[in-house]
Amino acid sequence: MKLPVTRSAFAAVLTALVLGISVPVAATYALADEPRAPGAALTSSAPPVSSRPGTAQASAVAPAPTTSAVDDAPRYQNSIVAIVNDEPVSSYELHQRMALLTSTSNIPNTPEMMKKIRDQVLEELESEKLRNQEARRNDITVSSVEVDKRVQGILTENNMTVDQLKGVLAHGGVTMATLRAQIAAQLLWQKAVQQQYSGRVNISPEAVDAELARITEGANKPHYLVSEIFLAVDNPDQDEKVLKNAQNLVTQIQSGAAFVAIARQFSQSPSAAEGGDMGLVYDGQLAPELNAALATMKTGEMSPPVRSTGGYYILVLRQRLEPAGTVIERSDPSKTPLPASLPLARILLPLGPNPNKALTENVMKVAEAIRSHISSCQMLPKLAQEVKGSIYMDLGNAKLSDLSQQIRDVLSKTESGGAAPPFQSAAGIELFVRCDKVVVKKLPFVLPTREQVEQQLFEEQISALARRYDRDLKRNADIEVR
Repeated sequence: MKLPVTRSAFAAVLTALVLGISVPVAATYALADEPRAPGAALTSSAPPVSSRPGTAQASAVAPAPTTSAVDDAPRYQNSIVAIVNDEPVSSYELHQRMALLTSTSNIPNTPEMMKKIRDQVLEELESEKLRNQEARRNDITVSSVEVDKRVQGILTENNMTVDQLKGVLAHGGVTMATLRAQIAAQLLWQKAVQQQYSGRVNISPEAVDAELARITEGANKPHYLVSEIFLAVDNPDQDEKVLKNAQNLVTQIQSGAAFVAIARQFSQSPSAAEGGDMGLVYDGQLAPELNAALATMKTGEMSPPVRSTGGYYILVLRQRLEPAGTVIERSDPSKTPLPASLPLARILLPLGPNPNKALTENVMKVAEAIRSHISSCQMLPKLAQEVKGSIYMDLGNAKLSDLSQQIRDVLSKTESGGAAPPFQSAAGIELFVRCDKVVVKKLPFVLPTREQVEQQLFEEQISALARRYDRDLKRNADIEVR
């Protein structure tokens, strides 16, 4: 299976929310079903959303919340689903968190899927309650100003206003208070871990030297840029249950859920904070069973659950890097002659007669945003369905001589399997995608700096201590699930 994995914190989540098909992009671009005067502009007050790498923006209207499996959560608010050390977890909290997860991860919002993720979300809420209780015991607090700052970071990354963010969340039936509560819980736990352990982590120059020597020793081996989801098995009796949970997550991702968002929500590894990004590892560095899985994977592939020390891992190979010093020939698509024919797909965003400048620019931004999220031709029909008013065409194996010079020019700037830059034609904004096999670029491994190594060692140590801290809280807790 091929899937794109990016590392851009909550920006990736919000991008998936608006353009990852979980929230209809029909709100972004509406022409076909809404009559309007010739040349009338598309009005929009909702967010341009940026993603990394690169910046693509799309203006979107955040529609009113629609009926869903979780949008009636308020009627559950007086019931209790669990008690964590005498503190209740309400059905309202659970349904809101489920709504936040489905809205930001592209998980299908169906009763069957809600049933599958319910227990996992509830376990995460239980852990959150324990961490918040520990923070209170240690007189640790988070101010609204701190939460505001984190929210502002989200808004800045996505070029959004608060009202636009509220609108995007509201489409999934999620209140702003739910997002703020989750952010506050994350900040509290960070402070608790820092207060408990920061003075006990000391990275010596000798440790940095040793790690640099180890990295240098492995520089002549292939390296893998890996993302992970880790589910711990605390005792042998849980093995079957944890495996089932891991298989359920794989199914959700294969059904279109965003790996980054799933990792943030469910992974028990410190890398969860980075969407599962565990960085670079060289061949032979990980446990043998994990290394064996990576060695057989292609770039963009996801592994089934792999049993290793401590629990089950789901791995994604984002990029393979060749040994340091490997000479990689660079190719320029514009200098590579196109073949006589190419398998192509096309998305047209009609502009109507005599479009004004504002409309044209707005729709061009939508096209750029769509382009930045196209990973394969297989996703185009569904994407076109979500973008109301757009027209999708499978052109098959098209002869380039039958196409206009304008189309041939944009295709000449595109690599195999890529989406060409959108352009304006008499019909509207055109977006062509090459459906030939993607050629994965080879990249060489580059040795990290001393500062990067020191930071990595610190994060590894503090993360290991945080895992132990979290595990101890769970072992000493009194949790009753109703």
